Amino acid sequence: MKVKFLILALACAAMITPALAEESAKKTDSYPLDTCVVSGEPLGSMGDYYVFQHEGREVRFCCSSCKRKFLKNPEKYLKKLDDAAKEHDAAVKAETGHDGHRE
Repeated sequence: MKVKFLILALACAAMITPALAEESAKKTDSYPLDTCVVSGEPLGSMGDYYVFQHEGREVRFCCSSCKRKFLKNPEKYLKKLDDAAKEHDAAVKAETGHDGHRE
């Protein structure tokens, strides 16, 4: 009986752990947008989102096609990203009462 309980407990833990890890990653992720910087589509709406490093900066797209559009005018899209980062930082500061980390 104890063995069956242990197996059941391990199976439950195996199912719950990935969901908890994903939720934890979302809470600690400092990327300021939930949407593609080019198309405005939600990240992940077309499967896994596409991550690109542009001059040392992470940029996320809904798909690889948006990377090509980004590269035609990166300044335009980096400005969107910078504006979103400023809004994100202001929201964190308002929520926590100080910059960068929770109490």
